[in-house]
Amino acid sequence: MRTSQLAAFSCGLATAAAVSVARASAADSLPRRESYLVPQNANTAKFAVDGTALPDVGFDIGESYAGLLPISNNETDRSLYFWFFPTADPEGQDEITIWLNGGPGCSSMLGLLQEHGPFLWIPGTLKPVKNEWSWNGLTNMVYIDQPVGTGFSTGAPRVTSEEQIAAEFMGFWRNFIDTFSLHGKKVYLTGESWAGYYVPYIASAMLDSAAATAASSNSSKPDKYFNVKGSLIYNGLIGASDTQGDGEVVPFIERWSQFFNLNASTIAEARAVHESCGYKAYKETYFTYPPPQVPFPFNEASWEDGCSVWSIVYDAVLRINPCFVEYDITARCPKPWNVLGETGAIDYVPDGYEIYFNRTDVKKAINAPPSKPWSQCVRGVYRERNAPSSLTVLPGVIERSDRTVIAHGHWDFALIDSATRFSIQNMTWGGKQGFQEEPRDKFFVPYELSHDGRAGAGEMGITHTERGLTWVENFGAGHLVPQFVPAASYRQLQFLLGRIDSLTE
Repeated sequence: MRTSQLAAFSCGLATAAAVSVARASAADSLPRRESYLVPQNANTAKFAVDGTALPDVGFDIGESYAGLLPISNNETDRSLYFWFFPTADPEGQDEITIWLNGGPGCSSMLGLLQEHGPFLWIPGTLKPVKNEWSWNGLTNMVYIDQPVGTGFSTGAPRVTSEEQIAAEFMGFWRNFIDTFSLHGKKVYLTGESWAGYYVPYIASAMLDSAAATAASSNSSKPDKYFNVKGSLIYNGLIGASDTQGDGEVVPFIERWSQFFNLNASTIAEARAVHESCGYKAYKETYFTYPPPQVPFPFNEASWEDGCSVWSIVYDAVLRINPCFVEYDITARCPKPWNVLGETGAIDYVPDGYEIYFNRTDVKKAINAPPSKPWSQCVRGVYRERNAPSSLTVLPGVIERSDRTVIAHGHWDFALIDSATRFSIQNMTWGGKQGFQEEPRDKFFVPYELSHDGRAGAGEMGITHTERGLTWVENFGAGHLVPQFVPAASYRQLQFLLGRIDSLTE
């Protein structure tokens, strides 16, 4: 072993030891709760977070546990960071729901702090507030920074495929289940964006492992670790570039012209490329209900120079609206300060402020590694790209699960809702290709979920279900759907978990 490797190894051991000592000290000083949702023992207590002492949060966020766990049974191995919020809902005691942000390389602390955690600090707001639609109000929730190198997770990234990402995640997951005695619980996987890869590939690997264990043991009992029951993907990258790429840009900017304000010459250029690169003809041939019952031939134009309609539009709209954000086409100047640092294409920190999860006091409060710089998204954790999940593992996940939900926000230009539907039409599951009927049902959110008008309710989108797959279009939402329409996403989680049987009532 080289000297530098020995030094790095020794540094890793020292860091792990320091974090372990800090955890033990913190656990000893935590105030006692009258009752606990999680068994209190040597395994769990060292991860306990004092919900009354989170910096800048003026209320008790409840019982939670956070820290690092290795991706194998080697305690010195590379580790993933988690923050676990148990639920008090009696119906949620027999399940655990995973949340994964995308990227690849984006921290799931984004989903926690700005989408559906028990406390929220939305960009442009003064301080954190309680979340009336916190997902741990329904189910045991765990937010995980993965793959290795993402967020607070530690160690050097080594993965070169989604299968390897799944393998490392499953190693961590065994340790998590063992630590908190969650054996046999129903597992639900949720996420957004690149989670269109993460969720199906991890779910498929878990289902494969559970099936192999059942076959070898001749047992019908739920798998101890990988009892997968369902998945929910928001604005997910599930398709190839010909269906989930430039082909839907022109229809999108025509539908939402009031947010783009493009001049006539730009629109004419975009339409010309839309036709000359074959996008229009390709859509007319294959984007039908039902679709042709054969895999669509790949549209080579999606890789050719001069055929990127998306870039033509994006460059033009930035000249008109320098604060344009592809994740929310309604965004205008000035850009709000974001405590997580990123504000669209511009990263900045005002004088006198710090990125919330980079603060020393915050890291200490949540058992995060003190020397690990935190960034909302980092590059280099994973450079390769598997075949799209809709053409590989996603069909099998749908067929082997109770429910699978693919949901999308209308105002997302990074990943366009109709392009995701186009990708579904090129996917075969349950013996047929695509949806046989066009989604038209009204997605309804009961008014009591609005909490006195603090979130939208009523008719909130379009939904459709066939052969175990449910599609939801969310009105008034961008890329981060739960942030825009919290009551609607809460309703979709209720459906995923089997609490309700329909999204139309």
